[in-house]
Amino acid sequence: MVLAILARINHQILDLKNLFKKGRDVAISNYLDERLVLFLDADTRDAALSALVDCLEKAGKLQNKEEFYQAILQREKIVSTGIGIGVAIPHAKLTGFKDFFIAVGVQKKRGLDWNALDGSQVRLIFMIGGPENKQTEYLKILSHLTMAVKDEERRKKLLKATTAHDVIHLFADC
Repeated sequence: MVLAILARINHQILDLKNLFKKGRDVAISNYLDERLVLFLDADTRDAALSALVDCLEKAGKLQNKEEFYQAILQREKIVSTGIGIGVAIPHAKLTGFKDFFIAVGVQKKRGLDWNALDGSQVRLIFMIGGPENKQTEYLKILSHLTMAVKDEERRKKLLKATTAHDVIHLFADC
């Protein structure tokens, strides 16, 4: 039994080492789609989440809209996905998904209360969905996305963007 536990720990360590090996990175741009970019004027966090889930359903990304929406809300109950600097990254991983996707919401007028870690209002929302059995790929996506949105100039340009193409283009190098 001890050997089995050690083997599992070793496997997880190898997964983490492989996570950041050169040539094994994921490109955020591979998960973006102009159909999944919304310019929002939501009044609440839940209204923004609902609009993004609707967008995903219309684009054919969801098998069960309500199940995905409830998974997103459940994740928010655990701890806010408002990471600070005006950004939230709500996410859900469920069985039945083959690939990951990212929907982008740009709140145009005013920020939303999101219980963010730094107390800031959220204006940029990146909703990630995908398979629950691909944790390593998910961690790569989350890591790259977080690094990309830490760039203040990129965030400013996202808030000024007027088309989905403009939004996608800002992640061409990520």
